[in-house]
Amino acid sequence: MNIGDIIFQLFAILVPIVFIVAIIFFVRSSKKRKEQLDRIEEKLDRISGNNL
Repeated sequence: MNIGDIIFQLFAILVPIVFIVAIIFFVRSSKKRKEQLDRIEEKLDRISGNNL
């Protein structure tokens, strides 16, 4: 087995792993962003409710 074959196999294994990790990271970050926006919206609702 030469070095080119080893590099190709590592690349072929790492590409799907990186793709899956990127999808998981995107889903988790968008979920956290939604939760943060919900908390901000709740705080704004409380503030605007107190000023009326």
